[in-house]
Amino acid sequence: MANIGENGSNGDREQNQAADSTFTNFARPYFDFIGTGQIYILFYIIMAMFNLFIPLGVIFYTIKSGFLQNSGTKIVVGFIFLLLVICFASWIGFQLWWYRKSSIKKAESSEFVATPIVSDLIQTFGEWVGTMIGIIGAGIGLVAIIFLGDSTGSLYRGCGSRLMQFSPLIIFMGPLFGFLNIIFFRFIAEQIRIFAAIANNTKEMVKKIRKAN
Repeated sequence: MANIGENGSNGDREQNQAADSTFTNFARPYFDFIGTGQIYILFYIIMAMFNLFIPLGVIFYTIKSGFLQNSGTKIVVGFIFLLLVICFASWIGFQLWWYRKSSIKKAESSEFVATPIVSDLIQTFGEWVGTMIGIIGAGIGLVAIIFLGDSTGSLYRGCGSRLMQFSPLIIFMGPLFGFLNIIFFRFIAEQIRIFAAIANNTKEMVKKIRKAN
């Protein structure tokens, strides 16, 4: 009878422990996820996929505005080339974010994980914005001069890009601003990376001193 009682008590205890484990630890996979670099990789993937939807957004805006329905052949042809430039820039942006997500694994080996990852994120964001400005600015300017001429302003207004109607200036200013944008964000990212490197090196020096003593 004692054995039966003990077995019953052990069974109840195991059931209670299982219930308690389920109640208190069901979110553990989420905690493990945000505690590693996987959450940052997810953000890089989201940004990469976002680039693929940029041309679709331009098409949707143009169709919704009804701009092409009342435009001539020159405007329609210009829009097609404009869309090709945006598709090319978006594809480059997709590759940039997709390629840079591999840098997260290198940062995970650091004692301070978030700081180098944020630094890389800032640098990647600056490179992305600068690349988009450079490619789209120069490409749209060339398309406007070669194919559109006097129709440039009306096409950009129809696509929601009023600031790009000065095509000759945009050809040179787009890549210039894009380059300066890349340098600026890279400078900020490197300053953050310096603090992370100092912290990691200091910790290693402390470990070596303790071992030597």
